[in-house]
Order: sequence, then structure tokens, then C-alpha cells
Amino acid sequence: MTKKELLRGLPKIDEVLKQESLVVLSEEKGDLMVTEAVRSVIAGLRASILDLSDKKAEEFDASALEIEAVAEAAEAKVLRDEELNLYPLINATGTILHTNLGRAPLCRDAVENVARVSRGYSDLEYNVPKGKRGSRHDLVSELIAELTGAEDAMVVNNNAAATMIVLASMGAGKEIVVSRGELVEIGGAFRIPDIMMQSGAYLQEVGTSNKTKASDYENAIITKEQAEDAMYGMDPRGGMRFETGALMKVHKSNYDIVGFTEEASLEELVEIGKKHDLPVIFDMGNGLMLDMSAYGLNEPNIPASLATGIDVMLFSGDKLLGGPQAGIIVGKKKYIKAMKKHPLARAMRVDKMTFAALEATLMKYRDPKVALRDIPVLNMIAASGEDMRAKAERLADAIKRVNPALSLELVPVEDQIGGGSAPMVRLPGWAVSVKDGMKSADRTERKLRKAEVPVVARINEDRLLLCVRTIAEDKLETVAEALRK
Repeated sequence: MTKKELLRGLPKIDEVLKQESLVVLSEEKGDLMVTEAVRSVIAGLRASILDLSDKKAEEFDASALEIEAVAEAAEAKVLRDEELNLYPLINATGTILHTNLGRAPLCRDAVENVARVSRGYSDLEYNVPKGKRGSRHDLVSELIAELTGAEDAMVVNNNAAATMIVLASMGAGKEIVVSRGELVEIGGAFRIPDIMMQSGAYLQEVGTSNKTKASDYENAIITKEQAEDAMYGMDPRGGMRFETGALMKVHKSNYDIVGFTEEASLEELVEIGKKHDLPVIFDMGNGLMLDMSAYGLNEPNIPASLATGIDVMLFSGDKLLGGPQAGIIVGKKKYIKAMKKHPLARAMRVDKMTFAALEATLMKYRDPKVALRDIPVLNMIAASGEDMRAKAERLADAIKRVNPALSLELVPVEDQIGGGSAPMVRLPGWAVSVKDGMKSADRTERKLRKAEVPVVARINEDRLLLCVRTIAEDKLETVAEALRK
């Protein structure tokens, strides 16, 4: 057929829309969406024909122009366009807080509470007993205070936002003293110096990259009167000095400095702060609520850190706390109250679904045993090497049942916490090594990512490893199905 004949063979849109399959689809998805799909398919065919050479036109499969074929293509397009960009997958990497995979999986009660609260209306900003407007800031503040020992608490949308509002509220126009060895950068090029500049506070670095003493903080303190003195207020390195607003310690949550090192403790900073009437801020980041040293995790925890007497502490909700993405600020009431009234508070507030998930997660911490049992992140950290081997055996058995041709081997691995938390901690775990004939590990890994429920695995030394620590027990069969021939 010639190009002109092919173009004349293109069906009309209304003819295609009369196909029964599209009539049914229009009732479900709407006339506009189906009509646009048909128009798009026909336009695509027309463009393809116009691009053909005369010789290629003769070879063109004219059956693609039939009404039934166009209707089928339009239906496929509608369904394809309805696929969601955010969907569940299985983490078989052994990295518990995998930032690319959504960090902390929520506990069951948190998921159910989100569904319950988001299904209809809620008391997000309504005080039901009093019958008048309430504040979302009050929803979890008492519970957080109960669990941490803080006077008050505030929730914003992530720990970066928490850092911004804390510095803007407590240090705008003033210097914040921070150790040079704690000027961290987290994912996405988020740097403490940059956020401090945006907040209106001035960074005053002290110490060196590997050693910062308590005296370094104290020697950097400058009063308002000293800052106003033209002679005293000049920095030897150039530029003006400003009144000190606070002392700040930042937990090195995503790296560690080893060797010839020294850092000031929270207790030392609190003592200096009291002496000079300055607040102490601790950017903890990781959000660990329990002492997990028995499981190899020697990280600072929230209640113990607050017990040192610091004034304000901030941390993430979706890291070791095991909840939704959030930035949680705890500390002295006078500072938290000022933050709640700050202009940035509205821009950084969280919605009802975050509060629903966070409250249900925090409830678990009223009993540490319940938290270890029910919060997935803590449960994965606490799982022993023996538990992981038995789980790996169960996964291998499930894979054998669906695809006996695969070569499987149980392999000891070192899992990690990830998510910018505890970078030096390695958890003894087990994985199932999968070999599919002569196929490379890369090819098998790509196949797993294309499964109905994608499986993200680890490749090490050209071996595909399914690390079981991060695979939920009820997902073992799903992983096995992804490897079915």
C-alpha cells in the first residue's frame, strides 16, 4: 500500500469509540480520558506513516489501522496512563533505612491509623470537648513529652525543616557556635553552613576537623556588648562578629572520624551554656528512642540526650524512630513555643496523615518490648544472625518450589542500617545467592526489578544476593514468585 492509501485507512475517532470495550471503559474511566487515548493512538499512527519511505510504506502492517486494533491500543494506553508512579516494592538489599526506597516502613497500627483518619474528616484543628478551634501542634506534643522527658514538642515536615526553624527562631542575626568537625552534609547536598545562612543565623566554626574541645566553644562566645565594640567585634580572619545566640552540637550520623580525635560532650556544652546564659541545641538526626546497645547499635538516644540538660533537640521521624517522614523538635517550652509562633511554622507543618502515622508509632514506645516487636526498623535491627539464617533457608525453600532450575546458596552478609544513621554499624545477616544458568547477576537483577512486585536486590562480586533482613516474612513467597520461569 502507498502512504496515501495508509492514511486513508486511518479510522475516525467516533468509529473507534463505538467499540464495546471502549464503551465499557468510558463508563469506568470517563469519556474524556478514553477519547484522548483514541486520538493519541490515531495521531501516532498518522505520524508513523508520514515518516515512512515509499518502500517502507509497502511493508507497513495495515492491520494496525483496523478499528479493533486501534481500540485495543487505546485501551492499553488508558490503563498504562493510570499506572501510579509511587508503588510498593521489596527491599532485598539488607539496608534497613534505604533512603531511595522510602526509609522506615511503618508499623501495622500506623498504616491502619492513616487509613482510618484520612478516610473522612478528623479533629486535626478542632477541639471536640470544647467545641472550638484547636491546634495541630497539640496532637502529639504531650505524648512526645511523656516519652522523652521534654517540656514541649513540635512536629515539622522533616529534620531539614526542623534545623531551619530552630536556627531561625533561636539564632537569627546571631552566631551559632558549631564544631568544624560537625559541619555535616546529608543527602541532596543539604549542608549545615548553607541552611544556617538561609535561617539568618551566622556560623561560628570552632576547633578542627578532628579535634574540638569544650574550651573552643567557650572561647568563641561573644556578648552583645563585645560585638558592638568596633575593635573587639572584628574577626581576625576578616568580617564582623555578632552576638552569640546558641551553642550547637550536630551528631555525625552519616560518617565517623576515627584516630586522633576529640569532641565536647553534651554535658560540657550544657555547663558552658549555663555559665554564659546560652541555650544548647543538639541536632541528633537519627531519632533513636531506645537504648539499642545490646544489639550493637551504640548511638545516642533521645531520652538520655535530653537528660543532659540541653535546651532543644531535633531528629527525624522516618529513621531509627521508625515512623513517617517528619522533623521532631523537643526541649524547653519557651523555645518550642516561639517556634510554633514563627512565620515558618505554617510553611513547614505536617498533615493529618503524618500525625496519624506518627502518633500510632509513638504509642508503641510506651513499652520498649512492644516497640521492639512491632516497629519494623527496630525489629530488623534486633534480629540475630541465627534468625536471619533460618529466614534465608525459608526463602531458599520457597524459590526451589517455584523454580528448581536456579542455583541457590546461603551466604553470610553484613547488613547495614543506612539512611544516614550508624554508618559504622554492621549487622551479621544472611542472604540467598541466586544464579540463573549462564545469565549474569546484572541480568537477573534487572528481571527482578521488572516483576509484578519489583524486588531490589544486592550484587556483590558478580553474585545476586537476596538479603533477608529487609524482606518481611509475608513477602518471601512474593520474592520467590518473581523468580518463577
